[in-house]
Parts: sequence; C-alpha cells; structure tokens
Amino acid sequence: MEKKYEEMAKVFKALSDPNRIFILEMLKSGEKCACKILEELHIGQSTLSHHMKILSDSGIIKCRKDGKWSYYSFDENGSKELKKILNNILDFSSATLKGEENSCQ
Repeated sequence: MEKKYEEMAKVFKALSDPNRIFILEMLKSGEKCACKILEELHIGQSTLSHHMKILSDSGIIKCRKDGKWSYYSFDENGSKELKKILNNILDFSSATLKGEENSCQ
C-alpha cells in the first residue's frame, strides 16, 4: 500500500474518536494548556497523553513545552494537509471528468 494512504489513515484515526474531536474544537480558539483540556474532558493524564500523541502523529496539532506544562495548538501545515485530503476525497467531479464512472461491462 502506498505511503500516502498510510498517512491519510493516521489523519482519519485521529478524527475517529469523540474526545479527539472535542480537543480539536477546543483548539479552534487558540493554544491550550494540557491542564485546561484535562479540566474540560474529565479524563486522566495518561488518557490525554494517548489522545494527544495520536493527534500529534497525524500532524494536525503540535505541542510546545514550557517547564512542566505542555501547550497544544493546530499545526498550520497539518491543518492544510487535512483540508487537502478531505477535498481530494470529496472531489467527485474530477473522477467523472477522468472517465472513472461506475460502469461494468
């Protein structure tokens, strides 16, 4: 399988959990400390670390350390890539223009 599909799967894995989607909603308003995310989600530190690792591995978010605190925000390049992936998948018109219609003969 091509590497691009593996990378796309990481992004979709990151989006496949309600807690991670909630975290992304929180980050829309800007950088958040892990302690604020923990307060809102009511989960343990290890569970949050698990979710943040998946989001970071997907490239959607980035982490900044300041002392013992971790601050999370959207990664601009990762966010652009996410939009590009979704646009490519949902661009039905380009598939039909290339003659990739659903016909069996």
